[in-house]
Amino acid sequence: MTDKTHMRREIEEIPDAVARLLDRSRKVLTEAGRDIARRDPRFVVTVARGSSDHAATFLKYAVELTAGLAVASVGPSVASIYHAPLKLNGSACVAISQSGKSPDIVAMAEAARKAGSLTIALTNTPDSPLARTCEHSIDILAGVEKSVAATKTFVNSAVTAIALMAHCTNDEALLAALADLPQHLRKAVDCDWMELAGALENANSLFILGRGPSFAIASEAALKFKETCAMHAESYSAAEVIHGPMALVRPGFPVLALAARDASEDSVVGVGDQLADKGASVFMTSDKAGKAVRLPFAATGHPLTDPLALIVSFYGFVEAFARHRGLNPDQPPFLNKVTETI
Repeated sequence: MTDKTHMRREIEEIPDAVARLLDRSRKVLTEAGRDIARRDPRFVVTVARGSSDHAATFLKYAVELTAGLAVASVGPSVASIYHAPLKLNGSACVAISQSGKSPDIVAMAEAARKAGSLTIALTNTPDSPLARTCEHSIDILAGVEKSVAATKTFVNSAVTAIALMAHCTNDEALLAALADLPQHLRKAVDCDWMELAGALENANSLFILGRGPSFAIASEAALKFKETCAMHAESYSAAEVIHGPMALVRPGFPVLALAARDASEDSVVGVGDQLADKGASVFMTSDKAGKAVRLPFAATGHPLTDPLALIVSFYGFVEAFARHRGLNPDQPPFLNKVTETI
């Protein structure tokens, strides 16, 4: 393919999409964040699938780390298939869907609102059924995304989630970090991870590690490997991989450790080096790596925005690696852009 793929163009659009979101959705983000603070929920639930669910996991860590509220992911089938009522009074419910059309996501949001939860929709389609269902609807303003594999919609969903909490908790440091994020993402787009490609040439699978917010990023990265490269990848917390999964590691087994500059960095580095000791081919986004190969990264200066720069650099790699394997990352087999699950 000589021309840029849709996926590559959309990766390059991420910094501008984030800047657009923070500018044009500031008012609704402020209003929704303040409403959460006013309602003072006892806990938070999220409703999402696929890449949106990884954004929800990112939100989980952001809420728990900044607001001290427990967050749980609710299975949409609880409402759409099982019709089981949940005791959600006194909670906040954040539903994330790019299209806002999946019947099970909409059904769960409707059920949460009827149960007394404050409902907030994060969607790239502001006139969607999900947007109309929830009390607050935030347009993530990612723009049209033609590639089947979500990139800029994932990043904008995650940015929306932490911006929402920054306004809720009046976190000036996080708001300032978000304002600076687009410039860091431009640097992240230019980070070249193709050194990783050689370790994957004869591999059937790989581990992708993270911890805390970067575990959500690792989960998103593993999905993208499957979607775009037809290659199995499994995401693990660096705290979990040293249990049963480590038994799979053999000499040359590829591992990508997504270490962010936060309180978990030393833990991720330690596990990565431990795997390298066992013969794994470990690649890591940290200057603290001892035995792993160091990959370039764009540090953002804040522990909640730093993992988002990592996924942007990863997207650039996985798109290039898909083409390297002779695949079209825009059109993975058997997949559609919008999946409407019942």
